[in-house]
Amino acid sequence: MRAWLTLTVPELMALSAEDVAARLAYAQAARHAALELTQRNAWVAMAEALRGALAMPEAAGWTVLLEYDLLRLEKRIDAILLTDRATLVLEWKDRATRFLPADLRQVEDYALDLLDFHAGCRAHPVVPILVASEAPETRFEAPLIWHGVPPPIATNRRQLGGRLLEMMDAIGTPAEPMHAQGWLAAPYRPVPSVLEAASMLFDRHRSAEMVEARADAANLTRTTDAITRAIDQAREEQRRVVIFVTGIPGAGKTLCGLNIVFGALRDSGAAFLTGNVPLVAVLREDLRRRGRTKRDHARTALQNVHRFLEHHVLRPEEVPEARVIVFDEAQRAWDQNQASRDTQRRVSRLTLSEPAHTLDIMARHDGWCAVVALIGQGQEINTGEAGLAEWGRVIAERPEWRAVAAPGHLVGGPWLALDEALDLTVPMRSVRHPQGAPWVDAVLRGDVVQAARIAREAGGVPFLLTRDLAAMRAALRRLARGERRAGLVASSGARRLRAEGLGVQLPAVENWFLDRWPDVRASDALETTATEYDCQRLELDVVGLCWGGDLLRGAQGWVSQRFSGTRWNTVHKPEARGFFLNKYRVLLTRSRYETVIWIPRGSDPAEIFHDPSRPRAAFDAVADFLIRCGAGELPVEAAEAEPERLSLNLR
Repeated sequence: MRAWLTLTVPELMALSAEDVAARLAYAQAARHAALELTQRNAWVAMAEALRGALAMPEAAGWTVLLEYDLLRLEKRIDAILLTDRATLVLEWKDRATRFLPADLRQVEDYALDLLDFHAGCRAHPVVPILVASEAPETRFEAPLIWHGVPPPIATNRRQLGGRLLEMMDAIGTPAEPMHAQGWLAAPYRPVPSVLEAASMLFDRHRSAEMVEARADAANLTRTTDAITRAIDQAREEQRRVVIFVTGIPGAGKTLCGLNIVFGALRDSGAAFLTGNVPLVAVLREDLRRRGRTKRDHARTALQNVHRFLEHHVLRPEEVPEARVIVFDEAQRAWDQNQASRDTQRRVSRLTLSEPAHTLDIMARHDGWCAVVALIGQGQEINTGEAGLAEWGRVIAERPEWRAVAAPGHLVGGPWLALDEALDLTVPMRSVRHPQGAPWVDAVLRGDVVQAARIAREAGGVPFLLTRDLAAMRAALRRLARGERRAGLVASSGARRLRAEGLGVQLPAVENWFLDRWPDVRASDALETTATEYDCQRLELDVVGLCWGGDLLRGAQGWVSQRFSGTRWNTVHKPEARGFFLNKYRVLLTRSRYETVIWIPRGSDPAEIFHDPSRPRAAFDAVADFLIRCGAGELPVEAAEAEPERLSLNLR
């Protein structure tokens, strides 16, 4: 990833504005994109403004980058100025007469992307600047610019030069100056969300760029390579193979699966199968909106696993179109009892467990075939989920099948080969805080000593706690800077959140994940909560977790409860208690940045209208436990606090 045009300030001064625009037009033509007259005119105007603004001795050593690609955002920064003390990110709005909020969010988002993913932006500030060329003059109020990303600065083209000098004075001379050559050589290593990755994988050019940019992520690339090796071997030996990909929450299992289906084997008709209905709906709709694929193509590549199995069970002679399938959340595949059970909504056509039917259906292929089974650790959340043991049992019963998995996850025989590269151990969802997932694991195990140690050694974890619902909403809006998305989540068993005004049914999940405020259906309206079923495998930038009465602290640790009628009933079966913990594991690991945990104050027995279904003492115990584990406390003035005060590590 690089700029279309890189110039030192003296080189910029030696060119006319028309020459600069011509070079940018040539770069655009090389990318097979049409040039519009309005774009050329905007380049000329921006070049003229930059030449005027940088005609000062202080800027002689600066470097100018024009049309700088941001791979993850699929956008380009109009201009970046590399100074000795900061990275200045400029968004140019030609002929604009106002500073629009959407434009300010846009340039702030660009700066945040560079801060998080460009290694050259770690030691010095990254300053977003919106230049609305014909807007009224503004007064400069120097923010505290010494690290991270300050709020966007707005200026017009006439004030730009003076504003740049004012910013340099506000930043001051750094202990170590920033060098343009070091910045240009530093890697840009974006971590895409699931939706961003799926979109780019449909674009061959951007897919190649993403793979190149993420070459540092050995955790992810080596696993993708291991899957490809196993598939190639099965093809060469004409064998049938199940490839198990294991990993902690947020380590990139879904990204691996999408890369196989939409990347390496796209032309071979591979399919991504999942029982996660919201994931399919959101992915399909997102790809449609981005114009990445026709609806029929998306439906073929992304399928509901239950419908896939029933379709082929009812058509025993039909060979699946895909020779390679990715079975998402394979640990949640139904056992025989659940698969064959009729419900009020459907009559089951299955007679075996879902793993057994999967292998029998795929075995209809002559020669080779492959099932890539993505296994999430600690994410079983329903009765009847067979787990990894059922996969091992059905493979052992079918001698024509082989399997490959990472050591320590599957007990097997001669049919099992081991490859440690198939275990994803490095969390990728959390952009700045890889210690978040192990902290969550320690918390849910009740290991306060381990959780506190993780938080202490990491300098804090990305979890903030509050007892005030309004403060949580205010903090989420402050933390969701730029174009980042916030949303509320809650356990499906948190029935008494209704008393707090959070009993509203989630609208269509596609609207919740894809639309933006002021659409009231969007997640960042902060009006409705997504459950573990709505958001598993998906993610938000900033999450507000509304803690429910279904998981509280007791003398012996975590207490799981189901609400029935007017009271809570304690869950005693170990398997069912594990499902409750896993629900909160899913919810606590949905965020790419911070999670704000709101724990209701509950109802006190001394109150006239005391509600025993919301016991204050029990909620107090949860809050106390999380604080002892190392969760931060949301500042009382969170509604007014600057983002840097809420974020643990904006650098």
